[in-house]
Amino acid sequence: MSDHSGEAAFNDLVSLLDYPVFVVTTAAGDQLAGCLVGFTSQTSINPPRFLVGMSRKNHTFSVAMKADHLAVHLLPRDELELAELFGGQTGDDTDKFAKCRWHLSPEGVPILDATPAWFVGKITRRFDLGDHVGHLLEPVSGSAPDELGEVITFSDVDHVEAGHEA
Repeated sequence: MSDHSGEAAFNDLVSLLDYPVFVVTTAAGDQLAGCLVGFTSQTSINPPRFLVGMSRKNHTFSVAMKADHLAVHLLPRDELELAELFGGQTGDDTDKFAKCRWHLSPEGVPILDATPAWFVGKITRRFDLGDHVGHLLEPVSGSAPDELGEVITFSDVDHVEAGHEA
């Protein structure tokens, strides 16, 4: 154990955590976008709310800023290739949706067919979070399996070189 102050101690602590990662998809007009996201959290029980932090440098961010809804997908461990696609490619030059199966939700947001656990949230507010922008979501539709099994976490994707810098 080492003692550090401020930023160093924080970085040491969070590096010990193995959070789940999510694929977030969205649509604005005829633009579809999606990316791998690691900064998320349920923020309220009643009313239900969920926060998604998205990097300002990400292609999906520019589409999300024009969108009304985001879809949040929790990936089963056997869908690592899908996480690599959405985390390692950028929508600036790759049509990620041409490389996977998906359908539109009633809200017009792409839903990845390979993910049994997902929800669509209406964006109720956006917050400056430093190099990320928080999108506060009000869940409006979704699907969840009876049992989840193992999901993809940070340690499963630490080898993925991001399509954009954070």
